[in-house]
Amino acid sequence: MATGEESVNIYQAKTEFSRLIARVEGGERIVISRSGRPVARLVPFAPERSTRQPGAWKGRIAIAPDFDAFTADDAAAWFDE
Repeated sequence: MATGEESVNIYQAKTEFSRLIARVEGGERIVISRSGRPVARLVPFAPERSTRQPGAWKGRIAIAPDFDAFTADDAAAWFDE
């Protein structure tokens, strides 16, 4: 169990669920235990990743006209020809 986490048993978690959720909303982390053994953790919700913004790099990147050109020198370097 990490430092600063409170541990509550399942019965206490069931009877005080709303209060525990309010504490978690305030940033606390709470461990739920069964028979003294940690089995779950209540933590504040955090989105897994930020929302994608299509076009965020528009006008900031330029692709060279010969980007996909593959010359004989390239073949020699890549395929040891």
